[in-house]
Amino acid sequence: MRQDQEEPYQRRSARVYAAADRAGSAGSRHLTARPRGVLYDAVLLDRDGTLIEDVPYNGDPEKVRPVPGARAALDRLRAAGLRLAVVTNQSGLARGYFTGEQMRAVHARVEELLGRFDAWLVCPHDDEDRCDCRKPAPGLVHAAARELGTTASRCVLVGDIGRDIAAALAAGATGVLVPTPVTRPEEVAAAGWTAGDLPAAVDEILRRQQAVRPATPPAEPVRTALVVRSDSAGDVLVTGPAIRAVAAGAQRVVLLCGPRGRAAAELLPGVDEIIEHPLPWIDSTPGPVDPEDMRGLITRLGAVGAEQAVVFTSFHQSALPLALLLRMAGIGRIAAISDDYPGSLLDVRHRVPVGVPEPERALSLAAAAGHRLPEDDEPVLRLRHDAVAARPSGLGDPGYVVLHPGSAASSRACPPEVATRIAGALTAAGHRVLVTGGRDERNVTARVAAAGGVDLGGRTDLAGLAGIVADAGAVVVGNTGPAHLAAAAGVPVVSLFAPTVPFGQWGPYRVPTVRLGDAAAPCRDTRAASCPVPGHPCLSGVDPDEVVDALRMLAVGGGGGR
Repeated sequence: MRQDQEEPYQRRSARVYAAADRAGSAGSRHLTARPRGVLYDAVLLDRDGTLIEDVPYNGDPEKVRPVPGARAALDRLRAAGLRLAVVTNQSGLARGYFTGEQMRAVHARVEELLGRFDAWLVCPHDDEDRCDCRKPAPGLVHAAARELGTTASRCVLVGDIGRDIAAALAAGATGVLVPTPVTRPEEVAAAGWTAGDLPAAVDEILRRQQAVRPATPPAEPVRTALVVRSDSAGDVLVTGPAIRAVAAGAQRVVLLCGPRGRAAAELLPGVDEIIEHPLPWIDSTPGPVDPEDMRGLITRLGAVGAEQAVVFTSFHQSALPLALLLRMAGIGRIAAISDDYPGSLLDVRHRVPVGVPEPERALSLAAAAGHRLPEDDEPVLRLRHDAVAARPSGLGDPGYVVLHPGSAASSRACPPEVATRIAGALTAAGHRVLVTGGRDERNVTARVAAAGGVDLGGRTDLAGLAGIVADAGAVVVGNTGPAHLAAAAGVPVVSLFAPTVPFGQWGPYRVPTVRLGDAAAPCRDTRAASCPVPGHPCLSGVDPDEVVDALRMLAVGGGGGR
């Protein structure tokens, strides 16, 4: 029974059962100074269906039955230094099905069987209370992070239904769905990360944590490192944490990028020099291979004087053609992800399981090459403050909502008629709306802004758009570059995500997010640049009221408050 699957959003301030209601737990043990270069400080766990068998409205300790393998899995997390907290909806308290004393007795039995937890966070409300802590609202996640002395972005939440994952995303945490017989197919489709059971979820949490830590760091800094990401602006932005990791261990970093990624490359911290050159095996609309052009690129790469190269690619691209050119340029140590046999082209051949977020995928390659983020850096997207342009005058105070309907790949753009209705609904709800887009999207932005908002189509370059996004209360956008600009600025995202690529790899990274759209649409995982299904069904069914509710979930109020 899914007693926690009722009203989707709540508005009233949370009243959360926390430290005093931990039923014999060890008390509040805040984290001391923790390394910031790791992915996670804490694992938050749903109770019913995740840690123990789901007995509806259970107030009887004798009915507590741990899920298979739970104790050993939790002990592995504890041994790895991760703090553990339970985050659970218990509307049975409000409904009078059990008392607070009975609930604490159940929790004491859970700890007797599964070991101590560092915190228990309980939402005791019913739907009519309209609180901010009942999942899928993010209140419990934020409360748990505070109780553990960390931030939501450094937490991973394991749960068995969609509202657990939605709460994690809305807080900016990572969500892992462990489906059970009551988990709905659409919830599985929408989850960015799924695991077969709790032990499997723990295996992957620990694997990802370890993957960004180099086994053998270089004995001394590299003088010059060449890093490569030849793709679009969004691809370059999500590689930023890995480039910063390389920069932490190198005196000079040279970035090779393509024309579509140049503007994003100029925004990245840690880059000392940029080489712009299109690669015909990467570009989406490549010209013929020109031998003379390739010989010129080899000469240019050789002149860099790099001691090592780290070639970052997306999960569907090959690093081997460039690795051959790098060998011909005389670069002695080359690292890349490659499922194909590389022969002598690579010194570090790295592999990454399917489904890892692109920033972490790149960070794990940097680690395999011997680099990691410094202790005072977070594994999040960042921009150079001195490279972000000031936003245009006349836009009013910060806190507006940016609506970006377009995308370089039309399959990931919001249909103009849907974006127009969204603009009208946001304006009616009291939000100030700025509609952004490139020069080739001015007809669309003008149409959308006519329903409510300021048309900024074609008025800014990427650095200017970054300045506009940085002052936004939230960004409503598909899975395209401005979503990653928002993540880099720490601005919440309402993600109109077309499932042509996996959300777990390409969703906004470590920033409060609400995902909208049909995750199970027929275009799922096609990687199509143009919509392969008539009517664009993955996004055409988005209700503008869902966007308004999503902003409320993200605590972005009408009138520009956040």
